[in-house]
Amino acid sequence: MVRVTAPNQAIPVPPADLPGTLGELRAAGHRYRTVKQELRDNLLARMRTGQERFPGIVGYEDTVLPEVERALLAGHDMVLLGERGQGKTRLIRSLGALLDEWTPVLPGSVLNEHPLHPLTPASRALVAERGDDLPVGWLHRSMRYGEKLATPDTSVGDLIGDVDPIRLAQGRTLGDPETIHFGLVPRTNRGIFAVNELPDLAERIQVALLNVLEERDIQVRGYQLRLPLDLLLVASANPEDYTNRGRIITPLKDRFGAEIRTHYPVELGMELALIRQEADLVAEVPEHVLEVLARFARAVRESPSVDPRSGVSARFAIAAAETVAAAALRRAGLLAAPAAGSTPVPAGSGEVLSGGPYTTGSVNKGPLLSAAEAPVARVGDAVSVTSTLRGKVEFESGEEGRETEILAHLLRTATAETFRARLAGLDLSGFTTLVAEGGVIETGELVPSAELLRQVGTVPGLAKALDRLGLGDAPTPAQAAAGIEFVLEGLHLTRRLGKDVTESGRTVYGGRG
Repeated sequence: MVRVTAPNQAIPVPPADLPGTLGELRAAGHRYRTVKQELRDNLLARMRTGQERFPGIVGYEDTVLPEVERALLAGHDMVLLGERGQGKTRLIRSLGALLDEWTPVLPGSVLNEHPLHPLTPASRALVAERGDDLPVGWLHRSMRYGEKLATPDTSVGDLIGDVDPIRLAQGRTLGDPETIHFGLVPRTNRGIFAVNELPDLAERIQVALLNVLEERDIQVRGYQLRLPLDLLLVASANPEDYTNRGRIITPLKDRFGAEIRTHYPVELGMELALIRQEADLVAEVPEHVLEVLARFARAVRESPSVDPRSGVSARFAIAAAETVAAAALRRAGLLAAPAAGSTPVPAGSGEVLSGGPYTTGSVNKGPLLSAAEAPVARVGDAVSVTSTLRGKVEFESGEEGRETEILAHLLRTATAETFRARLAGLDLSGFTTLVAEGGVIETGELVPSAELLRQVGTVPGLAKALDRLGLGDAPTPAQAAAGIEFVLEGLHLTRRLGKDVTESGRTVYGGRG
């Protein structure tokens, strides 16, 4: 069973002041509550105090989360239905934060039995025998969540359990619960259990969940064990008309109290917030570049060339941001290598780059020295995304062979939209004047920021453009270069500058588009 804990995270240690015996537990006024009562009480408490109820969930505040809250308050098991990459698993895992931080259990019980509500005959006998002297253990809420990715090879024994022939050989009878090796669902008793991609579960295996959802008992090898399981069962699924790999059988769908549809971010701001929250960026990615990637993801999602039934995962935009950041880091690493006959310059020397109002952490002393390049992403770095991420998109059958071309067109569209949104109404004639008489500006993946800045020099309107792009009054050379390259690309896409790509891969801006 998968537990939602950080890698190598130690199991939390219960506080020393928690009751250690059944008698102390009773004296402390502890009362038994079912998991669904516990979730309801804690959700209401967070509502009353204004505390965040679903940390890390972006874009569902007014749509999905109210439905989830109603399902929890009603005590309903639920199925989340939506295309890939809509945060279904993230939402399900966040439910565990609504459980009590610590809950009492019978030590050694594989079913996490509550001392005040034992399930098995052996546990009831133990409680009766030891009485108030019975030791009590405590289980952290991080250990009360389990999940299973539904696969065709999943068996009833995996989910529910099976008869243990060794225990039978030891003399126990078939009707003895001690002969059962319990599966994942019973072992998550008094917790939350999630089944991801439920339609992929074979129909005969789905049948095994019928009793769990309605009668709250389990059946193993035809023997019915009256073990009133206490858990919240949550499932996720892609729409049935997309998966074509299986379906949720009608009786099982009927037993879920709530079916909740998820969706992709409905607004650009939500898409941006999701990227900022989830992307692990190894370099600085300016806001205007992030906006290009967010618009790009939305354009791909809405494109008629893309299969709408498969969807375009939110992971597409996140991976795009991480790829662009990696491209910036690669540029910084390659440009840090000293050229033949040069002397490397240490980063952090604090000198000011001549020829413009740009502060820098490294010096520029001519061609004999290789200035350190700060890793800042440029809009040109996004070109690599069209090839590396095309495998994340399902295209319509008639578009075979044109995948990269389609993505490149959508990326240009997203860049142009961001250019208009960010720099509309701004006088950028200084850039067009700069190349009006046959001049050119050359940039590219491995063109240093200092080189690009030397080509541009002092341009009227540059400071306002950089400010509109959120780069501030005193951007670093790498940040200024990122802003300049975006302006040049935007002018090209709006047909105010020409553009050419050399055999070496450099981009040359110049002339009328």
